[in-house]
Amino acid sequence: MIIVKDVSKQYGDFCALNNINLEFTYGVYGLLAPNGAGKTTLIKMLATLIFPSKGEILYEGKNILEMDEEYRALLGYLPQQFGFYKNYTPKQYLLYLAALKGIGKKDAVNIIEDLLEKVALSDVTNKKMRKFSGGMIQRVGIAQALLNDPKVLILDEPTAGLDPKERARFRHLLSELARDRLVIISTHIVSDIESIANEVIMIKNQSILYKESVEKICESLEGAVYETAISYEQLDEFRKQYVILSERQEKGNMSVRFIHKGERESEWQLVVPNLEDVFLYEYRDEIQGEV
Repeated sequence: MIIVKDVSKQYGDFCALNNINLEFTYGVYGLLAPNGAGKTTLIKMLATLIFPSKGEILYEGKNILEMDEEYRALLGYLPQQFGFYKNYTPKQYLLYLAALKGIGKKDAVNIIEDLLEKVALSDVTNKKMRKFSGGMIQRVGIAQALLNDPKVLILDEPTAGLDPKERARFRHLLSELARDRLVIISTHIVSDIESIANEVIMIKNQSILYKESVEKICESLEGAVYETAISYEQLDEFRKQYVILSERQEKGNMSVRFIHKGERESEWQLVVPNLEDVFLYEYRDEIQGEV
């Protein structure tokens, strides 16, 4: 459905993405990487907000830049930060956007009513958004991205500001939407996509590191993830020797989850790797740099 072909993006001397090749069909794709890895650059190119320095992006064999409005009519997009009018109600705001998209008022009213129910905002349809929490605003943003019943839905950090219950509702909604459309979610939060993504794309060093199912990606650390209990006194030395994935206090000791690819100690317990293990391992340098 969408093919990203030999795409690179330069900002002056800085290379944001280098020779990216991807194929997307129907389903949910998770674009997973730390902030600054190039996720938003790729998302903006897919949304035609910026253009590739090299290469092309095709929808059903046509260059999306040449398709222009034809492509945008198929597209729903939620940026990291979207503009809204604080003195508008969700219904007023969505009616305004529907008019800009050329949706008739009668149809728009029915569509908006259904969308606000899907994002659990039916009870505040006519309340002004200046009183909304960040999570509520984000749900309005998700609704606006769905107004034109898009065939391609692109969401950049869509769960920012959502509480755990709202995140779960959002994942359920995306699973439903992906039955007959392409959904691309850009995030640095593993739990947003681990259970719903058909494939996960990980970017590192301006290139594609993985484009596989969660199961296939986790196989990369098969036989290398362990858990063990150590004393507090051993912790500093342990951190120097191994890549630590998590630490927690437990019965007077520290329970650590870590990576080791050599011979194992008898007291170590081999565990099944998960997507967060891979994320923490592959981006350990970038994540440490953010701390």
